Amino acid sequence: MTPTLHAPARRRALALSAAALVGALSLAGCGGDPLSGGDDKKDGDSKTVTVSSANFPESEVIGNLYAGALKAKGVEVEEKFNIGSREAYIPALEDGSIDVVPDYTGNLLSFLDEKADISSPEKIDAELPKALDAKGLTMLDKAPAEDKDSMTVTADTAKQWSLKSIGDLKAHNADLTVGAPPEFQKRSVGLPGLEKLYGVKPAKFEAISDGGGPATVKALTDGKVKAANIFTTSPAIKANGLVVLEDPKDNFPAQNVIPVMKADGASDEVKDALNAVSKQLTTDELRKLNDEVSGDAKTEPSKAAEDWLKEKGLG
Repeated sequence: MTPTLHAPARRRALALSAAALVGALSLAGCGGDPLSGGDDKKDGDSKTVTVSSANFPESEVIGNLYAGALKAKGVEVEEKFNIGSREAYIPALEDGSIDVVPDYTGNLLSFLDEKADISSPEKIDAELPKALDAKGLTMLDKAPAEDKDSMTVTADTAKQWSLKSIGDLKAHNADLTVGAPPEFQKRSVGLPGLEKLYGVKPAKFEAISDGGGPATVKALTDGKVKAANIFTTSPAIKANGLVVLEDPKDNFPAQNVIPVMKADGASDEVKDALNAVSKQLTTDELRKLNDEVSGDAKTEPSKAAEDWLKEKGLG
């Protein structure tokens, strides 16, 4: 995820230290290790599907959706959630330690190919399958749900400045303060992209190092900044009546949720179950799930997923 602002190191402590990564991968062949097929997965048991996730709440929620949908179809499932970043779970997919993990289209492509063109959803959709195939992996159907960067404003600011899209901010450059992580100043999808694509050049930049979290939201709602980099599945958007500005020129790369698997590791039954989840998983639905798990309710990811699958007729 490093090439974009949705980087887990930025807001979810996803990145592993070099020492921890080496240690995790060196244990990949040992029984009992969280990344290992080892004794936990019977050799030749093609009916068992090991579902995994990255180590942040949203990924674990989606992993539970996949696991629950498979179980509802009678598929034997083993769960190995929260195993780390892409540096850990992509090799685990390749060596068969795990069978399926949720990921995000734009960031996954950037991880697999740093030079890939992620300037439009169409280009990402065209290039990602090829990048995965080179590693013996495949993606199933992408969900409408995205967790991506955005420029977000309060409802009052949207009304006062007549804002619908990012480009509408240009007329207010002289009064515009943008709040975002420090790296937003230099990264191509940050201030340079906003200026290049939309002519938006804020008079002031406020560096806030919580990755679109509570401090960023407070700066926005208190009026310290007029626009902020907040992620589209953040429960704070709905809770505070915030407005996500449209991005018609795709400054922020598409980040649709997808199941990623080993290319030869999925039966039609497995594919159908996972694709059914993707079909009904929208950004708003994912935001609601995040709110249940990370908000006041503090619902366990497995329970939130179970309830959602039942509601959608998939559990």
